[in-house]
Amino acid sequence: MATRDQSPGPATRDPSDAGRMGPAFLFDLDGTLVDSVYQHVLAWREALESAGIELAVWRIHRRIGMSGGLFLSALLRETGRPVTPEEVERIQRVHAEAYARQVGQVRPLPGARELLAYLTDIGVPWAIATSGRMESARLTLELLEVRPDVPVVTRDQVRHAKPDPDLFLAAAERLGVPITEAVVVGDSIWDMLAARRARALGVGLLSGGYGQAELEVAGAYRVYQDPADLLRHLDEVGVRTFVY
Repeated sequence: MATRDQSPGPATRDPSDAGRMGPAFLFDLDGTLVDSVYQHVLAWREALESAGIELAVWRIHRRIGMSGGLFLSALLRETGRPVTPEEVERIQRVHAEAYARQVGQVRPLPGARELLAYLTDIGVPWAIATSGRMESARLTLELLEVRPDVPVVTRDQVRHAKPDPDLFLAAAERLGVPITEAVVVGDSIWDMLAARRARALGVGLLSGGYGQAELEVAGAYRVYQDPADLLRHLDEVGVRTFVY
């Protein structure tokens, strides 16, 4: 993949244009645009087991969407097993290696490419903000055929990841839009909590395994099945396709 341009690129718009065709969109990646949640779960299980930590996969899944550091802290708190910073670094490295071996099984979620292409065609700016690091995200961005000029914010680029709002705030800044004029689309409660803390509108997708009630309690304004379902209902989140 071509080196990513750190400038906002053609997706940028003047803030005075906000609301002309609709809000800007800030997308999570895993479980939102690509069907990769369970590959990450299995990769984390392998990484944890390499350190002698055995956990049921459902416990791992409940933490997917958080930053890797918070993810490990939360899981290890449940086990009561202390780990050194060196062990944490090794676990994260093994996870990245294990996920890379499984990435061939990952597919874009239904409607993901079409949704992104449609927003681009009608001039609605969008960016991707993921708790994953670029090392892993690069593989899935290629599957989605994301252009190098699209803003992508990863864990490597911010101080704190979800449920902190840093990723979404940085993505909105890269687009040149106020965060209050952006819609955050994610599949986990951590996405919705981060959206709420950023003061953005949160829209949840069921494609990552969280239930509708969980997403709504965490702050989702609307919940859809997957990107294809969101594409069919863009008018419900303020996207205009023609002028009345």
